[in-house]
Amino acid sequence: MPAALPRYAFARGAIAVIPLSLACAPWGLLAGSMAIDAQFTPLQAQGLSTIVFAGAAQLVAIGMVKSGASLISIVLTTLLLTSQHLLYGMHLRPVLSPLSARWRMSLGFLLTDEFFALVSHYDRQTFNRWYALGVGLTFYIIWNLFTLAGIVLGKSIPGLDQLGLEFSIAATFIALITPVVRDVPTVVCVAVALLCSVWLSFLQWESAVVVSGLLGMGAGFACKRLGVGQR
Repeated sequence: MPAALPRYAFARGAIAVIPLSLACAPWGLLAGSMAIDAQFTPLQAQGLSTIVFAGAAQLVAIGMVKSGASLISIVLTTLLLTSQHLLYGMHLRPVLSPLSARWRMSLGFLLTDEFFALVSHYDRQTFNRWYALGVGLTFYIIWNLFTLAGIVLGKSIPGLDQLGLEFSIAATFIALITPVVRDVPTVVCVAVALLCSVWLSFLQWESAVVVSGLLGMGAGFACKRLGVGQR
């Protein structure tokens, strides 16, 4: 793929991310409608998706603004919920470091869970920057279009956030996780994170998702270091 023409590689990336983009469509609708419900102006609501572009963290931040949370708590929560991007960046560093600063900043801004899922398995020999740009930019555009639709619908259809559209978040992450569950440490990681998130949510821990993720990663790492499930 590295030798592919830029236009062809970009188109491949754009086509590859369309299913995940559509799966996140209800998520984008919520981002727009919830922002309007939280008394954001349409321009501010669209600006969140255009500038912040943070998915689940964006929805949580909107909810915190609506509840009157402080700016510091909103920023810290957003950083915690997007902390996995640091790991994504470390994983992608070998393929991105040879690129120019303009390319690194552009692809870094477009880095999402969906982007990582489609690009992370390429190494320095097979990675194509135009394919990655096609993935990231297409997802970014579709996300913003559905945010705009959510803004319009949020003003005309009250209670849009009560229709259960948030299930798309869980469905998308299930689709992202399933293909990479191939060994015992990964199974343990997912299982521990899932069980802990359910239990801590039952106990009404505000940081249930973050803590569960850390516990899951720790359990998976321990299994890998101990050689569990390896021949």
